[in-house]
Amino acid sequence: MALPLPPGLVPTEVAFLCEMELVTIVPRQRLESITLLSGKTPALRPPHRAQVPLWLALLLKKQRRANIVIPPWLHPDSLKEIINHETNVDPEAFSPPPPPPMRSDGRGGAKPYAQSSSELKPGDMILSPPFLPSCTHEAPSGYLPYHWLELSETLLAHAADDIPSAAEVRALLRDLQEVRAAKMRGSTVHLEGGGGVLNLRGVGAMELAESRGFVLGVVEGVRKLGASAEASRREEEEERANGGGGDDSDEDMGF
Repeated sequence: MALPLPPGLVPTEVAFLCEMELVTIVPRQRLESITLLSGKTPALRPPHRAQVPLWLALLLKKQRRANIVIPPWLHPDSLKEIINHETNVDPEAFSPPPPPPMRSDGRGGAKPYAQSSSELKPGDMILSPPFLPSCTHEAPSGYLPYHWLELSETLLAHAADDIPSAAEVRALLRDLQEVRAAKMRGSTVHLEGGGGVLNLRGVGAMELAESRGFVLGVVEGVRKLGASAEASRREEEEERANGGGGDDSDEDMGF
């Protein structure tokens, strides 16, 4: 008999999906394009930068054939700015996610962020998540992408020498994770009113996977408490109705 699967993605599955995120590398050796199921990878020509999936970047890094360029949001100054926003600017909500890939040019048109209209070529395609440039060197600073936690842990584990001030970055990430985890636990108080709605804007994939069990447990507990309170209320109404009916009959009989 097969065991029932837990709802949602588990942390190991989220970490696996994170490996599809595009990152920027600086190749050390020439490498021709590779045909994959998702398409062809760019041809690597040192010292020109290229964007490849994270799993391929880690493989080339392990073989000492490329260096990984960390995204701007992983620099210490950007992490300090995000922590300041989480603790001082808006202590209740999470820091906002990266801006959308398209922005208005003021003339009714739209273009990708961090890219001028002159760089667009006919036939260029704007890819959908997780292939947005949220983890490349073109990513905006001060915004945490959807896979920020698992990607930063992976880079610290396998490409720490490519991260400036890796020890400081590791400490800042630990502080940021603790602040956001406390917010996630504290956000469940909104369920006590019976609304059943949580604002998860800006929450990352790994944070959702790790907190899903806790949040579902709170929701289930609130549901049981609500059902128990409703049952008690109905019992009291029935007792009151029965008691009221008996009193009326006694008065009618003249006792």
